[in-house]
Amino acid sequence: MPDRTLVPAVPATCSPSRAARELGLRRAEFDLAVHLGRIRTVPDEGGGTGRGVERAEIERLRARYGFPSSLREHVRVVGTAQGAALMRIAEGRFTRLARLGLLVPVRFHLNRYRAVVWLYLAEELEQFATGAENARLLKGRTPETLRAQLATGVDLRARNWRGRHFGFLLRQTGGPWPRAAAVAAFLAPAEVADVVRDPRERAVLERLRPAPPAHGAPGSSFAHLAEHLMTSQDSDEIGWLRSELAQATREARAQSPAARPPAPLPEPAERAPAERDGSGRPVPGMSGGAARGGPARELRAAARAAIAAPPDPAALRRARAAGREASRPTRGLRAWLHRANSGSAPRTPRYRVRNRPSCTTETSSRPRTS
Repeated sequence: MPDRTLVPAVPATCSPSRAARELGLRRAEFDLAVHLGRIRTVPDEGGGTGRGVERAEIERLRARYGFPSSLREHVRVVGTAQGAALMRIAEGRFTRLARLGLLVPVRFHLNRYRAVVWLYLAEELEQFATGAENARLLKGRTPETLRAQLATGVDLRARNWRGRHFGFLLRQTGGPWPRAAAVAAFLAPAEVADVVRDPRERAVLERLRPAPPAHGAPGSSFAHLAEHLMTSQDSDEIGWLRSELAQATREARAQSPAARPPAPLPEPAERAPAERDGSGRPVPGMSGGAARGGPARELRAAARAAIAAPPDPAALRRARAAGREASRPTRGLRAWLHRANSGSAPRTPRYRVRNRPSCTTETSSRPRTS
């Protein structure tokens, strides 16, 4: 019989973690490569919200010249100090160029002092430094128009990052409602409610709303700061996003209207109050929901008659006396005093105490033994 070797089937797509390992990237570098469009992803085969990487895409990247160092160089990020050294300018000039919007950050993180640390692509900084049109910005005095903007406190780093992240979310959307939710992710809830008046549509947008980049545990100060950076602040930016949201909602409404919520369940019928006796206590088994006739009516009549019948005074006295006797203690000091007061003879102790000298001392005489 010939030997048969079972070869497991290779899946057509890989999870992001596996794809990052096969491409020699850290998970943060892989996510940034997807963000920049360097790695193409596809929707999850299982129908979930995640995305995967096709095997053919991994083979295409691995076949490129200089892999994996070339791919890693495309996603290398630097901070302010490293970026200034890379461009051969002072850190102050680098920060001013970034505040003016000439250098666009690609990521950010929060340090332990809750300060925002912006990160930039090293590849883009090198291209900016080598551009002939930017030579006057890297050396010499900053132009007067730019210095006037800096004097007013302009800082476009967060806005430029939002614009970059907005493009990334739009590339990942797969339908009209996810696209509208991506636009709504950059607006405050009050702005979304003002543009989208239908609560059903707002519920759909809230369900599909992409979360801000993960920074800290949900509800922490880090998470609140990340959400603040993702929310538009400038009036012109808010106006543009409102118009985009209105247009995206109209397109989504025309293609697939939002589903109506399920009809509320009927409320259960209220039970009638239970019948009570003269003291206000409910009669057992006599609820208002019982049948109005037959044996139930006879039972209620018998219960009312038993409650309304006057009790026997002699029976009540006997019951109270029996209750007092049952509540008295049968042992202890109170029982002994009760027997002494009632004239009963005290019990004779089993052993009598004899007045004899001690048998354990040397000066005392021992008792005689017969």
